[in-house]
Amino acid sequence: MIIRNWADLAFGLEALVAAHPGLRPIAEGCGELPLRLSDADFSGLASIIVSQVVSRASADAIWRRMTIALGARPTAAGYLALDAADIAAFGLSRAKAETLRTVANAETEGGLVLAEIAALPAPEAVRTLTALKGVGPWTAEVYLMFCGGHADIFPAGDVALRIAVGDVLFGGRRPEIAEVKAVAEAWSPWRSVAARLFWAHYACITGRVAVPR
Repeated sequence: MIIRNWADLAFGLEALVAAHPGLRPIAEGCGELPLRLSDADFSGLASIIVSQVVSRASADAIWRRMTIALGARPTAAGYLALDAADIAAFGLSRAKAETLRTVANAETEGGLVLAEIAALPAPEAVRTLTALKGVGPWTAEVYLMFCGGHADIFPAGDVALRIAVGDVLFGGRRPEIAEVKAVAEAWSPWRSVAARLFWAHYACITGRVAVPR
């Protein structure tokens, strides 16, 4: 199953809560789930990399500067054409700027085809993406969810998801990543829907949007 639109998400949510009735009150109380789909290209992955900064406001500001300089959908070639001063003006950390350069180089010189990777089975796709310096499991998993439409991925390392899962299932304690992974196994084959559900729950309990941009 690939999540392509709101209908797919609604179908997955109904299947999830039918299999796990304890999640239905969460679904009914948190409002609309975030769909958040982007193209499976450099721009989609770059947006996720940028979202890993201190705050959502900072991420949005950095991405806005990048799209002003590079267009609505930044390309690998466009990023590589920038000089150091241009990149510094975006507000990226040195590590994030280098990760974007690594991905851009891999695409333009190494034959990396992000759309093809997004279509691979999740374990293989994660291994391929995390082989790129600076791309960790969270980045790879979120890319597969939001750019590849994978329906069965739960980024257990996401802090907001750990907080939300902890609020519902661990008495308010923030669980360890391994604990979240273990709990999320039960939500297969709709773990990506469960992740959206818990991001929505996090927004409800904190008033902050934490779903990656």
